[in-house]
Amino acid sequence: MPLQVELVSPEEVLYEGEAQMVVARTVGGGDIAFLPGHTPFLGVLDTARVILRPESGDDKVIAVHGGFVEVSDDHVTILSEVAEMADDIDVDRARRARDDAQQAPDDDDEARGRLRRAETRLRTAGAED
Repeated sequence: MPLQVELVSPEEVLYEGEAQMVVARTVGGGDIAFLPGHTPFLGVLDTARVILRPESGDDKVIAVHGGFVEVSDDHVTILSEVAEMADDIDVDRARRARDDAQQAPDDDDEARGRLRRAETRLRTAGAED
């Protein structure tokens, strides 16, 4: 029996359907894979990619910038503050944001956050360079 997955942001439902596996990164816990039969889980999401592996077809990759993941009874719910499907990411804009953030002083926490978000977007879109 596959997982029932829902990934939502304040703006929209990005994915609602079945998957055989979900991989997410939690704050302080690293990457975690959820498979059918996983024990109940609640975690805080880090800025990273979420990978959804459907029963058939290609993986769906989503950039997630914070939020929560809950797993219960083969249901995975991801509530994200900001989330973007790989195909929706503006690679040129993400590169500009990365380059701008890299110019900031090392002690600028806000710039470090912008850099992590830009790098996550580029990794999600497969445009790392």
